[in-house]
Amino acid sequence: MRRLAGTATLLLLLAGCGARPALQPAEGQSLPPAPAMAAKAPTPTELLDPPPIARPERVNELLRRSEEREDDRFDLPPPG
Repeated sequence: MRRLAGTATLLLLLAGCGARPALQPAEGQSLPPAPAMAAKAPTPTELLDPPPIARPERVNELLRRSEEREDDRFDLPPPG
């Protein structure tokens, strides 16, 4: 019984995944005007796609080689 309920839930979730219509402006509204110097106005998909500066690549490793760190004048011990 549990397996049947789990399978039914999974099928319902999968059925709703791709049921989205294309994005359109609200009724009576229009897309924003094209930016200055742009050849054409961006599409709704282009407006939702963040520019690279909005999602910069993460750098986890600050030091690539084994090297001494430079002195940091703001790295002070806690007061007291």
